[in-house]
Amino acid sequence: MTRQAAPATPATDSGKHSPWLVFLIFLRLGLTSFGGPVAHLAYFREEFVTRRAWLSDRSYADLVALCQFLPGPASSQVGMALGLSRAGYGGALAAWVGFTLPSAILLIAFALALSHWGLATDSTGMVAGTLHGLKLVAVAVVAQAIWGMARSLCTGALRASIMTLSACLVLLFPSAWSQVAVIVIAALIGLTWIAPLAPTEGDSLRMPVSRKAGACWLVLFFVLLIGLPLLVKLAPGQPIAMVDAFYRAGALVFGGGHVVLPLLQAEVVPSGWVSNEAFLAGYGAAQAVPGPLFTFAAFLGASMSVQPSGWLGGFICLLAIFAPAFLLVAGALPFWASLRQSMRMQAMLGGINAAVVGLLVAAWYDPIWTSAIHGPRDLALSLLALLALMSWKLPPWLVVAACALLGGMSAVIF
Repeated sequence: MTRQAAPATPATDSGKHSPWLVFLIFLRLGLTSFGGPVAHLAYFREEFVTRRAWLSDRSYADLVALCQFLPGPASSQVGMALGLSRAGYGGALAAWVGFTLPSAILLIAFALALSHWGLATDSTGMVAGTLHGLKLVAVAVVAQAIWGMARSLCTGALRASIMTLSACLVLLFPSAWSQVAVIVIAALIGLTWIAPLAPTEGDSLRMPVSRKAGACWLVLFFVLLIGLPLLVKLAPGQPIAMVDAFYRAGALVFGGGHVVLPLLQAEVVPSGWVSNEAFLAGYGAAQAVPGPLFTFAAFLGASMSVQPSGWLGGFICLLAIFAPAFLLVAGALPFWASLRQSMRMQAMLGGINAAVVGLLVAAWYDPIWTSAIHGPRDLALSLLALLALMSWKLPPWLVVAACALLGGMSAVIF
């Protein structure tokens, strides 16, 4: 079979930015990015590929593919990598803080409210309608991102076939391992049948981290993974036990925030740190706030029945669960940045990127579409949101706010 030619790569903005600017950009995303990790990746693409041209669709898909291979929260890792490439370690920290802090503060405040006033839920009325409106806009945001990525990364029959078959396989066999298998198979197809696109300087992520530093971060990742359980046995104490439990959860989970929930429940409920009722209430609240689902760790830390709890416990658990993500990103990117310059790797990435779009299609259907679209009214509002994003070119934050308002009004009226 003749190798399929690769599409051209657009020019990108390769400038450097201050950590403060990176923080402000990600803070806005952290306040408005509802809908889970796939929706977050869609918001990131709109902000950094389409609007700011920090990198091309091709580089963005390469980065998403790498973070799919790494354990931990993929969307947060993509954000850390973008911050790292623009403003060094300070940029990575700024991106994480900006994207994570809003939901962490809301969840810790919710935990403190539960401890004072007990469990209470509002499953009907305007609150539930507003949350449903946010789910509906996530359908439109992810659809826009998938369409844009497919246009540049799935050109030709072979790439379109890889995208479609990847989506079908993941939908039929839903698991984190099936996603990894799909990416590996797509890489082999790309290596065999897709013509590599020669990398250009403007299309590369600028990584201000040396290979030596990257190796040190990776070593630290494994030292903590092995050393923290030993430290708990040698010097038992609640803070160390909490750090160990949440670090292992962040280091060993593949597949995103929903997969980490059973690990966290096994750590905090049987030990009596958090009651099962509080765990379930916090999980429901984590679904309702913007930003990464891993900030659920902040709620659990604040809800501890033993000290430290409250704000201190929340931030200890938050830092512990996200620490592996930073160590893996800072450790892997220096090697990834040079590895992706290889022509053979470029051919593999041609297949991988098409498969990544297929994975996004599958995630768009389940859980985003299945949890949001329940009838004609839901579909109509999502279509209007898609029209506002793609044709009217309204800013995503405005579309999010409008859908939340319309969802709340619809629940009251109907």
